[in-house]
Amino acid sequence: MNRPRRADAADNRERILEAARAVVATADEVRLNEIAKRAGVGQGTLYRHFPTREHLLAEVYRQDVDELVATAPHLLAEHDPVTALTRWLDRLVEYARIKHGVFAAVEAGVRKDLSAHSLGPIGDALTTLLDAGRAAGTVRPDVDARDLILLVGYLTRLEQDEWDTRARHLIRIILEGVRSRG
Repeated sequence: MNRPRRADAADNRERILEAARAVVATADEVRLNEIAKRAGVGQGTLYRHFPTREHLLAEVYRQDVDELVATAPHLLAEHDPVTALTRWLDRLVEYARIKHGVFAAVEAGVRKDLSAHSLGPIGDALTTLLDAGRAAGTVRPDVDARDLILLVGYLTRLEQDEWDTRARHLIRIILEGVRSRG
């Protein structure tokens, strides 16, 4: 039976995940000692929560996927479909940056498992957003989630030093192609 985590242990875990996310997004190499230092915890605490680098990075990735997917219905509740899709794709850019860093730092088997975890939920979130846009007449009827997944997949080809200048620009080009002209 799993016991609930103590408050300080839960706080440490969250700080470790946030530090790992920051390192993955900005560093060329993911070093656990740097993550522990940024999180303000010792190596032992880091390893108690995440026995390997892969465990830590997989959790960062899974958490980002879950947060990204959960935002789709909230954005639709607050915005028109195209604005919701635009804001969701902006969040996808940040997710893709983390994904790129995680995938560069883990073994091929872990990479495959993580990819399988995210594709279905992300496709479902995109379908929800696209369906709302089609119903409102603002999204082309011939565009589906797989189309967008393939197109945004090219974000992984960006070099870190061009991410800030190109990623959102590419998303804007994709959005222009998705909008209905009618």
